[in-house]
Amino acid sequence: MSAQPINPNLPPDHVTVFIDGVETAAPKGSMIINAADKAGIAIPRFCYHDKLSIAANCRMCLVEVEKMPKPAPACATPVMDGMKVITRSEKALKSQRNVMEFLLVNHPLDCPICDQGGECELQDLSMGYGRSVSRFAERKRVVPDEDMGPLVATEMTRCIQCTRCVRFTAEVAGTYELGGMYRGENLQIGTFDGKPLTTELSGNVIDVCPVGALTNKVFQFKARPWELTARESLGYHDALGSNLFLHVRRGEVLRSVPRDNEAVNECWLSDRDRYSHQGLYAADRATKPLIKDGDDFREASWEEALAKAAKILRDNGADNLGVLVHPATSNEEGALLARLAEALGTGNIDHRISQHDLSDAAVAEIFGMPVADLAHADAIVIVGSNLRHEVPLLHARVRKAWTRGAKVHVVNPVDFDFTFKTASNRIVAPSQLAATLADTGLRDALKDATRAVVIVGGVAENGPYAAAIRKAAAELATAANAKLCRIPQGANAVGLGKHGVLPRSRDAQAMLAQPRSAYILYGIEPGLDFADTATTNKALKSAQVVAFSHFACRSTRAVADVILPIGALPEVEATLTNLEGFEQTTVAGGKLPGDARAGWRVLRALGGELAVAGFEFTDLAGLRAGLRKQTVQVAAGPAPKLAAEGLELAVSTAIYRSDAVVRRAANLQSHPLNVEARAVMHPTDAESRTLRDGVIGRFTSEAGTATLPVVVSDKVARGTVWIEDGHGATAPLGAGRVLAGRA
Repeated sequence: MSAQPINPNLPPDHVTVFIDGVETAAPKGSMIINAADKAGIAIPRFCYHDKLSIAANCRMCLVEVEKMPKPAPACATPVMDGMKVITRSEKALKSQRNVMEFLLVNHPLDCPICDQGGECELQDLSMGYGRSVSRFAERKRVVPDEDMGPLVATEMTRCIQCTRCVRFTAEVAGTYELGGMYRGENLQIGTFDGKPLTTELSGNVIDVCPVGALTNKVFQFKARPWELTARESLGYHDALGSNLFLHVRRGEVLRSVPRDNEAVNECWLSDRDRYSHQGLYAADRATKPLIKDGDDFREASWEEALAKAAKILRDNGADNLGVLVHPATSNEEGALLARLAEALGTGNIDHRISQHDLSDAAVAEIFGMPVADLAHADAIVIVGSNLRHEVPLLHARVRKAWTRGAKVHVVNPVDFDFTFKTASNRIVAPSQLAATLADTGLRDALKDATRAVVIVGGVAENGPYAAAIRKAAAELATAANAKLCRIPQGANAVGLGKHGVLPRSRDAQAMLAQPRSAYILYGIEPGLDFADTATTNKALKSAQVVAFSHFACRSTRAVADVILPIGALPEVEATLTNLEGFEQTTVAGGKLPGDARAGWRVLRALGGELAVAGFEFTDLAGLRAGLRKQTVQVAAGPAPKLAAEGLELAVSTAIYRSDAVVRRAANLQSHPLNVEARAVMHPTDAESRTLRDGVIGRFTSEAGTATLPVVVSDKVARGTVWIEDGHGATAPLGAGRVLAGRA
């Protein structure tokens, strides 16, 4: 290899490499396998993954390099200027075939019953590099299986010790739950403590596993890959909008897998997005239009149900009508709801149903920094967020920044579990979050940062002090020259704001505190989705309610007069706008259940029944052609009224209780992260109220009373009770302050 550059026109940080006679430029320090991939030259591999560190332990990628006496692993051999690599020489192929023979020595011949069959890297490569007959006649080893929880199925005898799963849990998930045990022929991959995987990204070990050792437990034995049709879709349980494929057979969604998008979710998927499709097939799914008849419901035709809904809306138009919309509703449905509200003369429409404090007229905003750039930030402040549970893949980006040297500062009412170390941790009561952000010490910590970010999450945005926290976070970002990133509270909160699903008069809290005579509920489970359940129930039960719903659940039946069954996102064509402002489109994947219809079709039919303008289109293309973004001047609402005494409530959303579909995904409900409803208190506060760990406490707030098990932990700020919403047991409390006493 020459000391002089082969191609003097190359950038200074690149070299020229010849792979199978093909000249290609490669960055200095990169590996042969990267250059080959860039040139479109296939090199077999098992342990290599471009998102993980290099292990070089499978040796399947051995290639011949000129002037090197032995074959070299392409994944661990840096390129040099003028290097000549041959991937298909006799020496390279013989080495690759020998490696394959060793890998198959202990691998069981169970492809016909393996869930990985048909999409298995080992199966594919063995066809090209394996022998037709094995020379190994000895007894194969057997590895006992380990229960890794409700999401990942194991058959560890198939494991070839590539360690991709080990590196994923260590480097990306940050939980270090998997590792190699024993040595030599006895090497096994597993959890050291024998407990289930607790990472919120555990399903990704299935994707990185090149064999059938780790498979999808929910999908297990359901279908073969060649029976499935892939449909492009999106994650709709947080505002990131992860790209994914739905794998569908005969109209049933059987699994979800990640769809690569470096700007959004890279090649990963959170467990919430991967497994939530189970909830689509819950027993209480709304499949037929229902009309309230006395104290019960009866099935009705679409014509009768729409006529009933239209009558309710005609009789209760203008200011008497409130329209409440779930923040994961698509842009198309949101635009039609705004159009319908305008036609009926009401300005009472809102999607901010989980937020207590709208006194600053806040709406969801696009992130101040691209998500991909978060990994390159050098200082990050997390405010009022259990980020790991709120947006798991955003948390993974912050972890990546931390591994590159970023300083992470946290201002929270609870010392939440993150998978990175924090440079400072300010744990204060919710009412003190805004004052803490104004602290000079925090500002001094950011003064030398050149790429600083302030992330404001759901604990802050949905709490009773949200307006003050938003103001303080904006001032901190301005003072530190940082980018402000407020996490939208809902998968499509940004899009709904841009399409007019915002109040011209009363906001969500005001139209419930001052009950209207009729309401439209769109995609909402009223017993669990609202900020103040007690006030909501009182308002809805005294009114006539038209519910566009995915589920005919108990809380919907308790308040609705008409239930119109609509399709969930995996079953319809739709557009969502994520936290970066990307408009992303899905196609229909699963079959609509029973007589359910796509929401936009039901709204179009209702608009026709009401004979109002703006509903003349005949298909989705016609609807989209007429969509217009609009700016709504949102009036500030009243500040929440809070009691002067008692402990403050810090409320975060339980990771697998975030919406109606997730709450019905059985395997997610069995996950270790999905803990029962409880009240977590600081030891000093518990002791002063004669409460201790494990007893049942009675907690009364301005909104209502809840009876909850008490957990004592010094991770909670003094003067604070931490609860998770999404549970029926915690729903009565709302937010604000509570008085705690022994039950």
